[in-house]
Amino acid sequence: MSEEDAETSGLNGIADEQNVKKEGIGPEAELDESQVESNTTEHLLPDVQDSDTGVKTETGELVGETVHKSTFLTSGEEDTVEATAQADLPEDSMQDGASPKKTTFSNEVGNSTATVKIMLMPEGHMMTMAFAIGLTVKELKYHFATELKVPSELIQISQNDHRTLIELGVQPHGTIQLEMTSSDPENHPIRPVKPQQDYNMPDVITVRVQTGIFFTKTETFQDVVVEIERVTHRKAFLGGYRHKATETEYHHAAVQTIAKRKPIKGVGTFSRDTQTVTVKSQSQQCTNSTSTQMTKIGCYVSNMEDKLISPGSYITAAQYHSKRLRAVITLQMYTRRWQAKRMTDQLRQDRELRLTWMEKEGRRKREEKEEQIKAEYHRRMNPQCRDDFALLYSALEKWRKEEVEHIDATLDGAERKAALCALLEQESQLIASIGRHRIAAGERNYDKAVQAFLEKCAAPKRWRAFDGKMTQVDTQYTIRAKELRDLYSSINLQYLNQEERLDVLLTLKHTVKEHDCKLTQNIVELIDREADLLMRGVKETNLEGLRKRISTLFLQYIKTPTFNPEVAKLLKVPQDPAQLRKNIYFCRGCSRYLLSTDFALTANARLVGKCRSCSELDNEARRREDFSHYKTILRRLRKTEAQRNKEAKITYLLQEQDLRYLVDVVWGAQSALSAWSDMHDLVMVRWDCQWEWSPWNCILLTKGEAAAHIKMENTEKAYGVVFIRNVKHKHTVAKKYFSKIPVMAKYLQEVDFPVPPSSRLCLSLSPLPHHHSCMSNKNSVFDDH
Repeated sequence: MSEEDAETSGLNGIADEQNVKKEGIGPEAELDESQVESNTTEHLLPDVQDSDTGVKTETGELVGETVHKSTFLTSGEEDTVEATAQADLPEDSMQDGASPKKTTFSNEVGNSTATVKIMLMPEGHMMTMAFAIGLTVKELKYHFATELKVPSELIQISQNDHRTLIELGVQPHGTIQLEMTSSDPENHPIRPVKPQQDYNMPDVITVRVQTGIFFTKTETFQDVVVEIERVTHRKAFLGGYRHKATETEYHHAAVQTIAKRKPIKGVGTFSRDTQTVTVKSQSQQCTNSTSTQMTKIGCYVSNMEDKLISPGSYITAAQYHSKRLRAVITLQMYTRRWQAKRMTDQLRQDRELRLTWMEKEGRRKREEKEEQIKAEYHRRMNPQCRDDFALLYSALEKWRKEEVEHIDATLDGAERKAALCALLEQESQLIASIGRHRIAAGERNYDKAVQAFLEKCAAPKRWRAFDGKMTQVDTQYTIRAKELRDLYSSINLQYLNQEERLDVLLTLKHTVKEHDCKLTQNIVELIDREADLLMRGVKETNLEGLRKRISTLFLQYIKTPTFNPEVAKLLKVPQDPAQLRKNIYFCRGCSRYLLSTDFALTANARLVGKCRSCSELDNEARRREDFSHYKTILRRLRKTEAQRNKEAKITYLLQEQDLRYLVDVVWGAQSALSAWSDMHDLVMVRWDCQWEWSPWNCILLTKGEAAAHIKMENTEKAYGVVFIRNVKHKHTVAKKYFSKIPVMAKYLQEVDFPVPPSSRLCLSLSPLPHHHSCMSNKNSVFDDH
């Protein structure tokens, strides 16, 4: 039995009939840790739980059939409080040490026990144990000497050694407290058997047991002193079950006794039965009884459905094996036929997929070509930017050359001169038409540029936070820029009535009057003039010039950093005169001092020549070349290299003129594999994908060829020797040209390519003929375009 078993054993039967009454504790109080640690506690528990302690009586028997009274004795108690079942009886009806009425003791006084509380000095620890009432103090010393591991002659108790507990005045089942010290505390101190724990079950409890209720009409009781045995092992959890209705859990109780261990013989033994497991599988078929029936006396069976079976011809072993061989050959024939049909179906399906893919690719290319032609036609009919006008002038020069060649081939003398004059007149008309388109596009682009400029000024401050979200903050300068932007948009609105226009002008007048200068005075004067004319009923068509002047002056007001501080960072001309001396160069064409960003410089340029505007004007007047294709190739190249290597620098050092030399002179403006010359389909990619792109590590291919070339791991095995030698020759020519540029020469020295065996052939520095560069390779992985 456990500690809790000792407290609650036998209480289930009479818990509702005989309750213990005590001040501060009800009859139905439950036992918890705080109540157990109190000095005196009496409880009745509804359940019996298993724990790690047991209960023994003097005779070694377990007690707990019918319990009426229990007194718990804990360490540190000063007195033992006895609670009786009839606590409400008058005090004079009970005597000290006697039992209530109708109560007798069945044991003699000499066999009774008493509770002895020993206080260990000087630490003050308390030990409580039950002893026979006839033991002497000397016998107590022998017992405690064994328990405390101290010689008995060193133990001193505050009583005579030859006196018994009865002589000391202890009543049966009573309690006495003694003090114990050691005569040699330094060498043999007295310590408790084990330290006190947070939860202590008393070592001894006194239980009053009802004994004569079944044999006599009167109730008889017997007080029994029960000693609690403590064990050190913890019992295993054996599971349990849960009540479905009340959700109460019940655990299986473990046995109290510890399993006896087998003695260790020192020799390892093994059981043959447990080493291997013999498993045998055996099929069993039950008997199946069958029966037949035939005609006999008293039973007639019809033979209408009977069949006559005659024996067949005898088959020899050779015939049997030949028959099996023919069957095997037949199976092989049909199997091979199925495999061949399956393979042909797969080939047919692959062919259909290939044809479908080729058809889709062809249709996609045609659609891309049509979209390209439509886009180019739209650019020519509605030019918007400089590239569009460069395309128009390039088409005009191409048309002029074709017409001149036709005139030179068909006419001569005066007719030729007249035709050339007519061609010149027609060319002048086309140039004038292009100029008109440029003026209209300039007006549209000017309005868009002004609106974009105002949007940049009014844009809030933005930055990305640590969590990836974009944060926007408006400052006082951006708020001021927003107000000016909205006011500028209101001034330029069309189809406003007189009241709305006067309201906008009044708002503008109050805004500009915040600053007094010549610009604001001119704006206020123009506003008053327009307001006066509106009041006089002047037509709006006659006010367009005046409104244009107001809009222009107000835009100038917005671009002044004094009135709009946010615009200072967007102006091309810095406000600080000291900054004008930096990065300012002189244009030899227009004789103006411009920023370095207004000049287009090649990679091998040594002097600053003409600005971009002068270069474009000279191109339109003389060569009329279109660089849009080279810009597209360079833009694709930069985008591809930025995705593969964010630290790529060589592609950003090249300009359109450098890429034009690389495409036209080095690679002949055609694909190195298929000699395809459409500039819209050509792209520049790496020759060796493991190295960064450079003019000496590149190849010009179509889009489809480039997609397959990038997937190659080793170009030396994919291409033939002749083709690789041609590519290496072009790399040598490009390296020779770009090595003259100081910036490119630095990257040329850093790169050290491994020399493959195929490139060890002697390469001539003279350019190859045109047909050599277009040479096809049998080992190429691409099909002809």
